[in-house]
Amino acid sequence: MKLALVTETYPPEVNGVAMTLNRLVAGLAVRGHEVEVVRPRQDGEGKIPGRERREGKVTEWLTPGLPIPFYQTLKMGLPVWGALRRRWVAAPPDIVHVATEGPLGLAALRAARRLGLPVTSSFHTNFQHYGRHYGLNKLRAAIMAYLRWFHNRTACTMVPTDELRAQLATHDFARLVVISRGVDADLFSPENRREELRASWGATPGDPVFIYVGRLAAEKNLGLVVETFLSMQKIETRARCVLVGDGPERPALEKKFPQFCFAGMRRGRELAEYYASADVFVFPSTTETFGNVVTEAMASGLVVLAFDYAAARQHIRTGVNGATVPLGEPHVFLAAAEGLFRHRGSWPALRAAARATAMDITWDKIVARFEHELLRAQAGKAADDRTVALTAVGG
Repeated sequence: MKLALVTETYPPEVNGVAMTLNRLVAGLAVRGHEVEVVRPRQDGEGKIPGRERREGKVTEWLTPGLPIPFYQTLKMGLPVWGALRRRWVAAPPDIVHVATEGPLGLAALRAARRLGLPVTSSFHTNFQHYGRHYGLNKLRAAIMAYLRWFHNRTACTMVPTDELRAQLATHDFARLVVISRGVDADLFSPENRREELRASWGATPGDPVFIYVGRLAAEKNLGLVVETFLSMQKIETRARCVLVGDGPERPALEKKFPQFCFAGMRRGRELAEYYASADVFVFPSTTETFGNVVTEAMASGLVVLAFDYAAARQHIRTGVNGATVPLGEPHVFLAAAEGLFRHRGSWPALRAAARATAMDITWDKIVARFEHELLRAQAGKAADDRTVALTAVGG
């Protein structure tokens, strides 16, 4: 199979969607498929000669891009419909998968349909929920209408959780297929705990360390992260609080809360060491479609506290392998954090169970199901609305 995967976010960008797509591409290449990744050229790639580069069975075709309004560090692709059409006329893929709904994704959808190529899509980002954080709440209905129009023109739309499938179905999205996301349990492991790293945060072996990993941006509910951290430090002055990630809110937070450790962007083994060297993962975001950081924290053997939706609902059982609270209840979230802290004796069992859960979520299974849906669409078999069970935990 020759797949054209079109996305407006991909490495070298660092976020959950980029990581997920990179994993899927690598997995398909290992299975012998050719993959053409169509994506915008990112900042720092200006010196890369030409628009195309190839490594093994993966070709990346770089298109022009512009900063996303309100999100200047990320790019959106331009609507290069003509260029895509010429490229796919000369060397047609067997199938097109559109991962993002921006100008580049729309151009790809249009070109694929005009050329009669089978096309699938995936729903990775709750853009309709971002409006309230950027003064665009009045556009929420229009955004949802566009997303429905976009995805219903593909053979199937892949979503990461049963919960999101049900939500989108109520808005008349059709042909929804649940394909969860995996976690690299070899990379993210308790074995990466480093006492010297903890010491750099001012933590001795017995001091509790709370960590947040993610973009430092308004839609991540950072106010509640800060409230939780401050609450923990009131209970125990030796508690250490670490924020891993970068974003527009970092300068203001760093200035206002110098007692926290701001680690900036971390990747690969270094990121894995940051996870494993903490004790409790605090994640109050309310805008995730999945939340890869939740399963990465579980694989790292952390006690995870999150709202009960997306990855947390799919994989966490309160009191067994972590803790969840009802979505949108900040006071309950704070109370749960205090409860966890005052029952530190339960942490070893919760951490061990979290690690065991993560061991059941492999990328091999996710790539296999992704491949299956692509082959179905290539064969002209329209998806019905169904859930594809991929993991032993949470369906």
